[in-house]
Amino acid sequence: MSNRLLPNWSINLRVNSSAVHTQVISNIRQMKRKLLLSLLRILLGVGVVLVAIWIYIAQPTIRENSQSELSVDVQRLQSHVEALSKEYYPRNHTELENLNKSLDYIKGHFENAGANVELQEFVVSRRIYTNVIGRFGKGKGRKLILGAHYDSHEQTPGADDNASGVAGLIEIAYLLGKTDADREIELVAYTLEEPPYFASSSMGSYAHAAKIKEEKKGIEGVIVLEMIGYFSDEWGSQSYPMPLLKIIYPNRGNFLAIVGRLDQREFTKNIKIGMKGATDLPVYSINGPESLPGIDFSDHRNYWPLGINAVMVTDTAFYRNKEYHKLEDTFERLDYKRMAKVVISVFEAIRKM
Repeated sequence: MSNRLLPNWSINLRVNSSAVHTQVISNIRQMKRKLLLSLLRILLGVGVVLVAIWIYIAQPTIRENSQSELSVDVQRLQSHVEALSKEYYPRNHTELENLNKSLDYIKGHFENAGANVELQEFVVSRRIYTNVIGRFGKGKGRKLILGAHYDSHEQTPGADDNASGVAGLIEIAYLLGKTDADREIELVAYTLEEPPYFASSSMGSYAHAAKIKEEKKGIEGVIVLEMIGYFSDEWGSQSYPMPLLKIIYPNRGNFLAIVGRLDQREFTKNIKIGMKGATDLPVYSINGPESLPGIDFSDHRNYWPLGINAVMVTDTAFYRNKEYHKLEDTFERLDYKRMAKVVISVFEAIRKM
């Protein structure tokens, strides 16, 4: 082989090597572009799914009620919670004397507010327990029911859970007493919501649901007040049963939640629109499957089998209040100014509906 050919080969090899290198770089760039586009498509798809989920379960809306001119006595709200959580403590299923004192307290306020009061007695384990029912506008239009349980868990004071809900119910009674109701409003203070009877046929709300079963076609729905007194503006004070909800809902526990089942979205939305704007308290809603932890954690659950719309209005319980079912669930920890806004918001929603 001639040595004179070697330089040409060297030049050819260098040219070919440069071309290959350029092609490799081009291929890498194309692959990067394709990967980037694929990633953007995935992110866009995930974003679309998240927005769809948000719209479906949270029902965001710009519609809201007008600002209310009503006021609620903050000190009186506190006095209700203090009486139930301190004077009539404890209020568990074994403490019949305190439960009866609690029902007498509620009954007295319902009567003072102008309600037509009825006591619904039922028997569990050979003991007589009682729901307190107060009615306004009897016989007018489709009935709307508001409820809250007055018993507490074991030896806990149960200030937020659920003396707060009962206090709200009492103050709504006083607001109703000053209004010429154009529909029937039934207020119910239940007993035996807490363990060991929770999710059983021994619950007071189960007994009440059985009582109204025959008139269900004339019932608009049920709103249950379940823990409405604990709020926090601290970052990270609000938790959720699943990570996805952290993307959709606030990080601070300074809002009120309306909680319902997936098939009751319209009823939930109507209540939400009625509550939003009535005060400056933020109001959110969620309609989820019964398998989602927390969706059925109160008395509203017992109306679902009857096909009656039923939701829970709540501060989200143990997802915010870390003293849930503990001895530290005391009246001093609650925010009565924001509780008053809850009462006004719920009342204005009733009027708007």
